[in-house]
Amino acid sequence: MSDSTTPLNILYQDEWIVAVDKPAGHLVHPADSPQEGDQVTMKILRDQIGHLVYSLHRIDRPTTGVLLFGIDQSVSKHLHQAFENHEIEKTYWAVVNATPNKSLWRCTEPIQKSENSPIRDADTSFKLLATREVECLTGMESSTLSLIEARPHSGRYHQIRRHLLHAGMPIIGDYRYGGIDRCDLLGEKLGIGSRMLLQSKSLTFSHPFTGDTVSIQAPVDPCFKKCFPDHASFAI
Repeated sequence: MSDSTTPLNILYQDEWIVAVDKPAGHLVHPADSPQEGDQVTMKILRDQIGHLVYSLHRIDRPTTGVLLFGIDQSVSKHLHQAFENHEIEKTYWAVVNATPNKSLWRCTEPIQKSENSPIRDADTSFKLLATREVECLTGMESSTLSLIEARPHSGRYHQIRRHLLHAGMPIIGDYRYGGIDRCDLLGEKLGIGSRMLLQSKSLTFSHPFTGDTVSIQAPVDPCFKKCFPDHASFAI
């Protein structure tokens, strides 16, 4: 592996699968139109463990957290199908600059990937985990930060991001849906730069080879700790 490439944090590994904590800005696999300087998680991991790996699912480039790859081809096919069938439990964390009017809610707003694409059913459960008043945000539309747990029950394009936008709560740092000026201002006030505050927090599934239940957790993203420094679970 090149000395200029920072090794990935491996969260779980056995002879069939491997999971890493994907950094913000990394692609999952090579882009159709590669750009100079692209950091590709799949390639870095391959070089790091010295073995070909298979892509099983995707998380967006600005999203951090648990990303699972296959090492064994037959197990990889099984897990890829499990992702397609929504048999793997996925949990995400997001931070928004708003206060939800409910502590638990569900969004089933259909999603259309692009103008000429079909409209697809989509389903996400949300849970409010914590709120915090932040003095540096006084004078903005809200001085409250909310930490939200999202559990997608389908796998549509930008599903969590778009369902939070539908609720009037775009994710902090989501330049695509949250507005460039607003994201720049929040990033400056919170000291997180251009980071999008969406993390793939955990994956839980039945291991295709052993049959055991596997639950893989990502450590709390440092930017989340910066926004919620006193949150009890962040000390873990």
